[in-house]
Amino acid sequence: MPDQPLPSPATQAVTAGRAASGRSLAPALWASSTWESESLDDAHKRATGVRQTDFYSRYGNPTVRSFEEAVRDLEGAEESLAFASGMGAIASTILALCSAGSHVVAQRQLYAGTLAFLQGPCARLGIQTTFVDVTTPGAFAEAVQPGRTMVVLAETPSNPRLELADLDELGAIKAPLTVVDSTFATPLGQRPLDHGVDISLHSATKGIAGHNDATLGVISGDADLLGEIWAYGVLHGATPSPSDALNALRGIRTLAVRTRQQNDSARSLAVMLADHGAVRATHYPGLSEHPQHAIAARQLLQYGTVLSFDLGSRDAAASFLDRVALCRVATSLGGPETLACHPATSTHASLTPDEQESTGVTPGLIRLSVGLEETVDVLSDVEQALA
Repeated sequence: MPDQPLPSPATQAVTAGRAASGRSLAPALWASSTWESESLDDAHKRATGVRQTDFYSRYGNPTVRSFEEAVRDLEGAEESLAFASGMGAIASTILALCSAGSHVVAQRQLYAGTLAFLQGPCARLGIQTTFVDVTTPGAFAEAVQPGRTMVVLAETPSNPRLELADLDELGAIKAPLTVVDSTFATPLGQRPLDHGVDISLHSATKGIAGHNDATLGVISGDADLLGEIWAYGVLHGATPSPSDALNALRGIRTLAVRTRQQNDSARSLAVMLADHGAVRATHYPGLSEHPQHAIAARQLLQYGTVLSFDLGSRDAAASFLDRVALCRVATSLGGPETLACHPATSTHASLTPDEQESTGVTPGLIRLSVGLEETVDVLSDVEQALA
């Protein structure tokens, strides 16, 4: 029988991660933390095996495994591995691959939690990081120190100004391992592994789960590499919850239709904001005037559900957040509600003023995660808040 072509990503989101479901259309929740062994030899086999799903839940869990398999298929990866949060995924990956004396190359425009992890615990453990400007062509490769650099870390699109790393440039870096935080895009928005990147990473709390009711991280890549990271992750203890995995797997089923609506609304908002007199700058890679639009058109399958815009001052930003009615003031993203936040006092509040300036987090910057409300209603709310 000839090989059947793979279904479209939207169809894969509906069909993936069902191996442990039997004939049930809904995945089962395996809430158990431990399983009975049949014998001494069986216990030893499970205790020394890799990613056993019916031994002890820190090692693996059937519900979590179903979630991992769904993400694996969407990423086009050999394997995926889940963690208790996006930061759990980042910390476990970096610490599994690096040790004292190791070197990391990372972009300056990072989520503040990632930046704090690299500048705090990593530096304390003797892991040095060189920060580069993600918008400068060739900056990652130029900063690599042969024989010492273990990881090149990018976040694209970046939080909160939606700068882009060129995935083809990252994929061409062969000596250190390349890791891309692809949270803003979701696996339906871009697939870093298709460009030669080694590991694609997500805070699945956001768009993948998509309902503000799960906290998870996930990485995808080569099976042997992820096996090594799993071995460290078991000791690091960033163990994903089966309940969260179940909610995230449910979220994946509607990922395509959710992001399609959210992308359409985000683009409409970006176009409106780009022409609004009260807005100093609008950051959205789907706009033709975005400085990296050519890269976005080449590597993004969807332009994204998040955008940001600058109102020029902290007072103007505060006034906007006071006036929004439909949009909710909250710091997460990817859920069904449109969320507005002020990065300088929330997601990036831990940065110094100089660090905020270097990452583009200005006092007047607002980040919008566009939800599932009718586009016209979101536009109307934003317009009245700017009036």
